[in-house]
Amino acid sequence: MAVVVDKSKPFIPLAGSASDGWSTEDEATATCFCGAVQLSFPTLGPGLVNTFVCNCYDCRKITASMFASNFTINDKYLKHIRGQENLTAFGQSKTILRKNMMTNYFCSTCGTLMYRVGSAFPGQSILRIGTVDDFNLHETKLRPRVELFTKDRVCWLPGLENVQKFEGMSGARSGGASGSYSL
Repeated sequence: MAVVVDKSKPFIPLAGSASDGWSTEDEATATCFCGAVQLSFPTLGPGLVNTFVCNCYDCRKITASMFASNFTINDKYLKHIRGQENLTAFGQSKTILRKNMMTNYFCSTCGTLMYRVGSAFPGQSILRIGTVDDFNLHETKLRPRVELFTKDRVCWLPGLENVQKFEGMSGARSGGASGSYSL
């Protein structure tokens, strides 16, 4: 018998060392695995720009996985609750969008990638859905609406259902989808 779970209420399981994550109707936290870094962000627009899965080679490599599940936040709404001084930045401009700098911010204690900032997306930060403390948000407000770089998706992984899909960035950037994306 399937258990019915109320996705409208926060579900913050023990995942990592921190136990102080929270979410409200319009704001939530994202915390690294060791708990040293914690951010708060809006779960609604205009601060929440978009949610997406990216299959590009950069996202695959930086996450050590076959895709990255992301959400974009307008920087005016992103808050560092603790640990900003504990973030280590690694930037490089040899990305799939040539000549665009992409800087990655990792917890220097546990290595969790907290967010990325790209010169192609000024004023926005790209956070990872997996860092969000309220796991119900993963399936509700932060559920991906777009899938990017479908041409690079591994053949054994089916794509997302009921989302906009783009082979790369060109369709997404030309107005095919709202918001900005990783890369």
